[in-house]
Amino acid sequence: MKIMYVSILCLLAILCIVNSSWSEEQEKKSAISAESKQTKALPINPPKHDGIYVVAHRGLHNGIPENTIPAYQKAIELDVDFVEIDVRTTKDGKFVSIHNDSIDAYVPGKTGKVKDFTLEELRSFDVGSRIGPEWKGTQIPTFEEILDQCKGKCGVYLDLKEAPIAPLVKLIKKRDMESDVIWFGTVNSIEAFKELQKLCPECVPMPDPGPESNLPILFEELKPRVIASAWKRYSSTFAEKCHAQGAIVIMDDSDPGCWEQAIEWGVDGIQTDHPKELIELLEKKQKTEHK
Repeated sequence: MKIMYVSILCLLAILCIVNSSWSEEQEKKSAISAESKQTKALPINPPKHDGIYVVAHRGLHNGIPENTIPAYQKAIELDVDFVEIDVRTTKDGKFVSIHNDSIDAYVPGKTGKVKDFTLEELRSFDVGSRIGPEWKGTQIPTFEEILDQCKGKCGVYLDLKEAPIAPLVKLIKKRDMESDVIWFGTVNSIEAFKELQKLCPECVPMPDPGPESNLPILFEELKPRVIASAWKRYSSTFAEKCHAQGAIVIMDDSDPGCWEQAIEWGVDGIQTDHPKELIELLEKKQKTEHK
């Protein structure tokens, strides 16, 4: 009886030790996970929808003129994390958001490069009627208008099409929006990104390396905290390499069918023409996880 009692005590002691070790291990893993998430969230505000940043490509433009104030406003009302804009310079040195380098596709009966028109001339064009009569009179927006529209509501994903960095930084700093704007560029824009980091250390560069093999040079030259990618070049190893360097990945998709796989591979954000559907998917996943 005494032997059995001692055995039971020994067994209980072993279980306590094992349980304590397991608990410590779990706490350690949780701490590492929390630290990792905190590190990822440092450059920009945390994502609003189940840990994934939602970027509305050219605003919410299904049935609405793209790259316009109405498209950006609808995206804000949808509660996206970022709206994507395309910045170009006018003939008189002002900044507007328009994707193409010409107005041909936006203004029926008009042709010409954006850079060859003054801001006043560009603002006289109706870029809404081609979408529907309800959008008649919609104008090409200025960069300043977009910043003011988004401030305190969502971030700005800045695709630098054709514009100098220094004056854009000045406009962003004036509004205290350094951490609200992420600057997109390719691996060929390293020198431009270095200029950005020199002018504005608080600003957030988001280079796209193209092939995964270009990641080392980006991390060596820029040490970015946000990396851009396209679905055709994205993979689980791409994400792992970025996360190992303390960087998050925002992917540009061409097909909503890739979302589930991208999320499984650890993507941190998705730029899409279908932000409403992406938010619905993320909210559905969140509800399932909490059951």
